[in-house]
Amino acid sequence: MSGTEKTEKTKKTKNPASGGKPGTSGRPVGRPRRLDPDVMVATARRIVEEEGVAALSMRRVAKELGSTPMALYHYVQDKDELLMLTLSGTAAAFPRPELPEDPRERLVAVAAHMHDIIGRIPWVLDILALGELTDRNALWMVEEIVDCALACGLSPARSVRAYRTIWSYVYGDLVFRRAAGRRAENPSRREFFPEMITERDAAELPRLTEVKDRWREYAADYETVEELDAIVDGLLRRGTRNTKA
Repeated sequence: MSGTEKTEKTKKTKNPASGGKPGTSGRPVGRPRRLDPDVMVATARRIVEEEGVAALSMRRVAKELGSTPMALYHYVQDKDELLMLTLSGTAAAFPRPELPEDPRERLVAVAAHMHDIIGRIPWVLDILALGELTDRNALWMVEEIVDCALACGLSPARSVRAYRTIWSYVYGDLVFRRAAGRRAENPSRREFFPEMITERDAAELPRLTEVKDRWREYAADYETVEELDAIVDGLLRRGTRNTKA
């Protein structure tokens, strides 16, 4: 073999940038591709926004980034932590409203603001449904609600319960609204409530049969702030009748 042939063979089989291992792209074998955490989180958020939480996985994000799932674990412990990061800063994107000084009015205003901002970013509902995942920047609203409840005379225990009741209403109402919106966008031949009720149900469901034809009209005349006000009114009345938890 001539010196020229040896030189050509060496060029084809060795890659100095890859440690002399053929078939690599210059990155040592086994070392994960370095990721930009901000790009990783932005990719996860885009997937959740466009396709929902169920579509998100470490494998999916890694594939989108041209990396491996193991590389992601250098930055986050698991999918839950990645979801937490997708939430981070979401609430901060909405300016805090000017709030009234009166603690009762302030409580209602904060609850209404919470309902409003989550209603604008419905994908957050899917993440919050997983349990304790939350955006730290949103905790000021929880603080305000508990503080206002205390200022209105509720005990610490009842203040926490008041927050839980308010949050249950906010979350439940938004889930219901989103479901109704989806049905409106994709009409089905199947009859849903209240259309499923017929005169044959009059004996078993007399009140619903009576109002079914005007149910949607009545339900449309529904103001979130008014309902929150009624909930707060009941919570404070009950809580201050007996200050014991």
